[in-house]
Amino acid sequence: MLRISKYLSKTEIGQMLLSLAFIAGQVFFDLKLPDYMSKVTALVETPGSKMIDIWKEGGKMLLVSLGSVLCAIAVGYLMARIGASFSQRLRSLEFRKVESFGPAEMSKFSTASLITRSTNDITQIQMFITMGVLLIFRAPIMAVWAICKIAGKGFEWTVATAVATVLMLVFVVVIMILVMPKFRSMQRLTDNINAVARENLTGLRVVRAYNAEDYQEDKFARVNADLTNTQLFTTRAMAAMNPVMSSVMNGLGLAIYWIGAYLIKDAQLPATKLTDFSNMVVFSSYAMQVIMAFLLLSMVFVLWPRADVSAQRVMEVLDTEPSVKDGTLTQGKPGETGTVEFRNVGFAYPDTREEMLKDISFTAKKGQTVAFIGSTGSGKSTLVNLVPRFYDVTEGEVLIDGVNVKDYDIKDLRDKIGYVPQQSVMFKGTVASNVSYGDRPGDSETVEVADTSTAKGRKRELALIAGEDKRDELTLEQMDNVRESSEVAQADEFVERMDGEYEAPIAQSGSNVSGGQKQRLSIARAVYRHPEIMVFDDSFSALDFKTDRAVRDALKKDAADSTKLIVAQRVGTIMDADTIVVLDDGKVVGEGTHKELLKTCKVYKEIAESQLSPDELAA
Repeated sequence: MLRISKYLSKTEIGQMLLSLAFIAGQVFFDLKLPDYMSKVTALVETPGSKMIDIWKEGGKMLLVSLGSVLCAIAVGYLMARIGASFSQRLRSLEFRKVESFGPAEMSKFSTASLITRSTNDITQIQMFITMGVLLIFRAPIMAVWAICKIAGKGFEWTVATAVATVLMLVFVVVIMILVMPKFRSMQRLTDNINAVARENLTGLRVVRAYNAEDYQEDKFARVNADLTNTQLFTTRAMAAMNPVMSSVMNGLGLAIYWIGAYLIKDAQLPATKLTDFSNMVVFSSYAMQVIMAFLLLSMVFVLWPRADVSAQRVMEVLDTEPSVKDGTLTQGKPGETGTVEFRNVGFAYPDTREEMLKDISFTAKKGQTVAFIGSTGSGKSTLVNLVPRFYDVTEGEVLIDGVNVKDYDIKDLRDKIGYVPQQSVMFKGTVASNVSYGDRPGDSETVEVADTSTAKGRKRELALIAGEDKRDELTLEQMDNVRESSEVAQADEFVERMDGEYEAPIAQSGSNVSGGQKQRLSIARAVYRHPEIMVFDDSFSALDFKTDRAVRDALKKDAADSTKLIVAQRVGTIMDADTIVVLDDGKVVGEGTHKELLKTCKVYKEIAESQLSPDELAA
């Protein structure tokens, strides 16, 4: 928890110090009450006391109580504000950090775990700041101040208070030893339950197709039972604290009055009896404050372990540095545009010794189409993923426009590339918002939502809450570009049949469109950017042969200036490529045109003969 506090803003630290002042004020008022109570008791017990004097002291008690209430309200307001703003910042920081992760970093955290860390874990931290920090501040102040107040007011009473305090501490320590390991495992178990639930929801069709509902229910029931049993254990253990604490407090109160009764009985003078009685009332109140301080401290131990584990998990994400580091260059060499060159490239995935790619060399010039084909696992997708720097090469160089990709600023590098992944990804929104993804007219005026300390930030936050954010509205020029890109990708034929056409809604993950339609929208997204380089990672597999051909013809015409790198399984998709690179076990075993490879590359010939008829091969 201490390490994560470095993300507190100066404003929040100031508010926390102000809260500390209010807490001290509240404790002062609470500990002032017994003094007035003693005076009221003395006035009541003293013959001839005037009622007006009792009312005066009683009025002072009411004012002190009111002061305590006002301090409590101020502290509650400030701590709630600190907790909310801090958790908001942590969520933003964590989201931004995950956005910077490449596949290497993502492999360290499961998706379910990242979701838990940005929701449940941060909620635990927020709860601790809102309640736990208040208790951490208040309990020691109250305990020390109360002990100073009761010092010297009676040896017997002091011994009774010390015994009660030791009993409470022993009980709290035993409980913490039992429950802390369980608290540490609860977040991991929460990850497990999220993982199973997410897996079931994303694979619902397969579950139903194989009648595996009972299997999934049993799987969920097991992880659910693990989490429930752990929560029950910790809840029952912590529930035992209240009756024990109450018993100790009541026992201490009884002991104080029992000791006081003997002291008053043994007193010889009436004045001494009155003094002993007043001291007993005051000591009883202060002793209860000491016990209450330790009771508050025990509540900290309830919140601390889980919040500490959550803070560690959040810090694991925030401390993870992307393996792909930013360069400084924004442009390639003068006169070079759209060129891609691999020079003796070798690559091995993190934490593996065997190289996935070995000594890969080829050059793609502006406007050329270079295709990659090979058996499953030959390294085709790995190779093209090196171009946008999803991974960095372990040997050799990848150059774009004559410059090593490692020297580019990552944003500027990826602005040069239109990437169509193997699995088409759609985002909740509209057809137009998915095709124009990443291009917004208001991007230059973006205000960080987490920064609500400024008027602009608050206005932006309120607009988001009210659903009035206009940054997703496209200009007429952008909409024209969306239509043209969709036509190139042959997506216009089904988009124009949708209700709302380009403003038709796309569900989360594109669940309301087919695989082929998602693939065409993904291609349209890449075309929309008019990039120097277009990377198609097996992006035509879900298209029928007719659509496949139409898309490639449109790309040849409308994206003639773009260099195209195409990974494909179908020979028919890449027959017209300027260069075909054949991969086998991570090595280049053939390079040339379709006709050249049929004569010179055995691997390519085997693939072609398995897919094409003799007449098609001869054509």
